[in-house]
Amino acid sequence: MSLSIPEDARSEIKFVSYASNLHCLLSWIHLHSFGFYSPFPVRQVNNVYFDGHNFSSYTENISGASERTKVRYRWYGTSIEPSAGTLEIKRKRNFFSWKLYHQVKSKPYKPEMTWSSIRKNIRIQISDEGRFWIDTNPFPILLNQYCRMYFVSGDERIRITIDTNQAVYDQRFRSKPNFTSKANLPDILIVEIKFDRRDWKYASQSIQGIPLRVSRHSKYITGFSAISGC
Repeated sequence: MSLSIPEDARSEIKFVSYASNLHCLLSWIHLHSFGFYSPFPVRQVNNVYFDGHNFSSYTENISGASERTKVRYRWYGTSIEPSAGTLEIKRKRNFFSWKLYHQVKSKPYKPEMTWSSIRKNIRIQISDEGRFWIDTNPFPILLNQYCRMYFVSGDERIRITIDTNQAVYDQRFRSKPNFTSKANLPDILIVEIKFDRRDWKYASQSIQGIPLRVSRHSKYITGFSAISGC
């Protein structure tokens, strides 16, 4: 049975470019007729992506399956060590995406702790639904971090995020987190235009003149390729 799309599902348009184009992109945003402003200061985003025995999440995404799921643990701030945050289940069907959130209020990591213990500390703080997702995707594959800028249109119908300075750390086949050995990544920026699923036409107007090209992109797939050499 096909995955049903909830009413709060949103649509996204992605762009990828060289980091050197950041100044040009910011000029386009600041001069835009939609009156974009920054609702939050720039902050660091940190994620641990989990996957299953057969790397089903990676396989779904690399093949472009119409229905895809990613399981990740996210926290904000400059600490690369997993802090209090959220287990996020990002689900996608065709052009629509939505997230399921499971808050983790207590820091799940202490020095020298194994991934098994970290996962257990996440698991005991979330609902049965969240436990299902981390039980079926038990393997930490990679940790990534990046700086995110936020912009919202004056009428709050369009949101833009810009991600830069991305770093990826391989976690495969490791009993304890790898916080030191980074994979090589190109110096790029990732732009996401996010909007209500009913606002496609309006969103299309908002991206007129953007100095970038639309591009399919997944930080998980990009990170996986970097750590595996695929």
